[in-house]
Amino acid sequence: MALNLSTLRRLASKKPPVCTTVIAAAGLSHRCKGEDKLFYPVDGKPVLAYATEAFQKCGLVSEIIIVAREEHFDSIGEMCIKYSFDKVSKIIKGGQTRAESVINGVFAVSAKTKLIAIHDGARPCIDIKIIESAINAAAKYHAAAPATQIISTVKRVDNGMISETVSREGLYEIQTPQVFRTEIIKAALTNAAKKSIAITDDCMAAEMIGVRAYIVEGSRDNIKITENKDMQRAESILRRRI
Repeated sequence: MALNLSTLRRLASKKPPVCTTVIAAAGLSHRCKGEDKLFYPVDGKPVLAYATEAFQKCGLVSEIIIVAREEHFDSIGEMCIKYSFDKVSKIIKGGQTRAESVINGVFAVSAKTKLIAIHDGARPCIDIKIIESAINAAAKYHAAAPATQIISTVKRVDNGMISETVSREGLYEIQTPQVFRTEIIKAALTNAAKKSIAITDDCMAAEMIGVRAYIVEGSRDNIKITENKDMQRAESILRRRI
């Protein structure tokens, strides 16, 4: 089931989509102590609006699909109208897991879409330059994702005790948006679903069919809101930009 927001689309543009963004926003916010992180207001604007706005402003993105819980359709539709998010073409019902939700969104993109960017709605601090960098890299290398190099000392722990120090060389923390050629991510997610493999991100699904993503420079500000303390940090980052 989908809410069509065709009235919000830019009628002047006749060009096929350069890149469609699928925003995963169907989570239950279990670790935010009952606070729905996607609709938490920062200076009056919900977290999801900040994430959507970055892709709305990115010239390489021509279509946005938001995957959400059905009870939020009206609120998200109102948000899109209020902030003039006219690139949002559809609001799609999410699945039981993030992977299921992403599949629903990926298979709802325009038939002319060549690239699909998948972004966590709970990452409101994404920078347009990172989006552009990931899209350009995916156009060249077929798959790309922003990442930051791990700088802290990493330990492996067994039964509460440190068992070894893990080398940080070549270790990165992967972020979103993760961008793929349309045919690649459709095949990758379908493969993972058929094999009932729980993927932790979309790059993992691509790896399973032999596709390696190119890494572009991410940002330590591009945090994912998981717990209440993350909300406080995101607020600080967003208010710094206003």
